[in-house]
Amino acid sequence: MVEQNVIIKTVNLNCFYGDQQVLRDINLDVYRNEILGIIGPANSGKTTFLRAMNRLNSRYLHYRQTGEIIFENQNQQDIADTLLRQKIGIIFAMPQVLPVTIYENVAYGPMVHGVRDKHRIEQLVEESLKKAFVWEELKDRLRSPAVKLSGGQQQRLCIARTLAIEPDVILYDEPCSGLDPISTAKMEDTMALLAQSYTQILVTNNTKQASRVSHRCAFFLMGEMVEVNQTQKLFTYPDDQRTDDYITGKFG
Repeated sequence: MVEQNVIIKTVNLNCFYGDQQVLRDINLDVYRNEILGIIGPANSGKTTFLRAMNRLNSRYLHYRQTGEIIFENQNQQDIADTLLRQKIGIIFAMPQVLPVTIYENVAYGPMVHGVRDKHRIEQLVEESLKKAFVWEELKDRLRSPAVKLSGGQQQRLCIARTLAIEPDVILYDEPCSGLDPISTAKMEDTMALLAQSYTQILVTNNTKQASRVSHRCAFFLMGEMVEVNQTQKLFTYPDDQRTDDYITGKFG
């Protein structure tokens, strides 16, 4: 039985690329409306874990996994790809804007998912840009090419595009790795405000960002989850010496 406030639950999750095992027995609950940070050095399985949430890993020919991922009290394997990726959106490290206008970028998702009413699409575009806190910057430029936006604006546009399909969960894979400090701060502010309505999972190599943004944080190392705890506790009094060594920069 999944607890009422748990939206995603992994049970003995193991992930493989061919003969290489990249995640081992991951048991982790993700709570509604939290920002869960996932930290750890390169090749710890963080991105593989993230992409397992909406089955993006299945696009790799030699990928396989064992164990269970429960999403909203339903085995993830019983949910169609299209519906799962509508409910669990993802923001990548580099902004993935479409080579069309700002408006068309946000309208694309709802149209793909069957929304045909023009007024409803316009409403979703405006609402999503407002939720991503980029409406005021872009409202007079909706017919301009999205590729002409700054990197930070493009990344928040990607968030708006994800919000337009009305997800429950937003995944972030190093979303600020290519951004300047000002754009990074705006992204972090956006995540904090979105936590009022959405569950978010943030994979980051920036431990300071994880400490600023996340409510709870999990430390991954060489395919294992070493520990998960409230962020302040994990960064101040971690249970495992390896966590402390990573956070204090002794390796990574």
